[in-house]
Amino acid sequence: MQRRSLHPRSFRIAASGPAAAALPYIYEPRTEALHLPPTCTTRARADQPYGGALFLGGTTNPGSTMVVLAKPPALDQISLVRSPEPGAGPPFPGVPAVDLSAPGAALAVVDACERFGFFKVVNHGVPAGVADRLEAEAVAFFARPQAEKDASGPADPLGYGCKRIGRNGDTGWLEYLLLAADQGAGASLPAPLSGDAVSEYVGAVRGVAASVLEAVAEGLGVAPRDALSRMVAGAASDRALRVNHYPPCPLLQRLPDSCSVTGFGEHTDPQLVSVLRSNDTAGLQLALRDGRWVPVPPDRDAVFVIVGDSLEVLTNGRLKSVRHRVVVANSRKPRVSMIYFAGPAPAQRMAPLPELLGRGEQGLYRDFTWGDYKKAAYRTRLGDNRLDPFRV
Repeated sequence: MQRRSLHPRSFRIAASGPAAAALPYIYEPRTEALHLPPTCTTRARADQPYGGALFLGGTTNPGSTMVVLAKPPALDQISLVRSPEPGAGPPFPGVPAVDLSAPGAALAVVDACERFGFFKVVNHGVPAGVADRLEAEAVAFFARPQAEKDASGPADPLGYGCKRIGRNGDTGWLEYLLLAADQGAGASLPAPLSGDAVSEYVGAVRGVAASVLEAVAEGLGVAPRDALSRMVAGAASDRALRVNHYPPCPLLQRLPDSCSVTGFGEHTDPQLVSVLRSNDTAGLQLALRDGRWVPVPPDRDAVFVIVGDSLEVLTNGRLKSVRHRVVVANSRKPRVSMIYFAGPAPAQRMAPLPELLGRGEQGLYRDFTWGDYKKAAYRTRLGDNRLDPFRV
């Protein structure tokens, strides 16, 4: 059991195993009792197949319900997320939507990247049938028996993974496939998805990433227009495709709707940009510049662009990478997302573009290669600020 203080006498509980719930409670050190507020009255049995999660029993306090942990199995703990507090701070205007073919698109892209590090692309040119085909194949794969899915893993880093994210102890309520974008499922792995479905989708979203980076260059006054996009276009560039599946959490279906569990913990993406497409199930959240977390309404007809750490370095901090996460709420519908990561070649030098440095202005980051940064990123936890060691 983990306790993390959110405000005086209020904590969150993390249940070991694949089932975990976000529950506010009051902790009494003398009795080890955990008291829920009166609204949390749902009861669950410890002997049900929730992976050693929670069971609720009565207490002597008529206004609360005691929470007790079942004996935890030998599985990693899944971190929990505090839900955004409504009404805190100025209203969120919503995720900017940009049509890359519209007049003024370059300035609109730069504005969205500066304010949020995140925006939605409409009229993006990714055929609906191509995206739907890959999503359908992914859904079919994740519905297979666990032993069949495990044959496509473990993710080290490519392949199938379940709950464990990376090598350093991060966990979440999800399963996923991480694929080399130019190799389908990877030559050494059983093919979980058809090569045609992967290559068609990658070809389409790769075009979106290139168009976005060209718009960024134009909007910032960087010449030539392909100064950024060509970094992720060559044969040696480091591109990957991740397909995430967030199934419903059985425990949450017995608890109040306000309870949620971490699907994918807060992080920034290390590449230049990421292009995300999901089904119509919510869960994605992003952190605003003031630290507030806001939900991103799903839109299966659009794709979302996420500014990564590398683009922050290349623009000398003018465009900042955005922290984002996925929360699994009390829903009976799974969330499926497909994320294309546009990274440069391992030998690509990462340094602020000269055009973006004013007279006498110094770069905020020391020189390094993408290969250096990628290795460093794999040694960190999701929530770490990976750029800190590279700042001047």
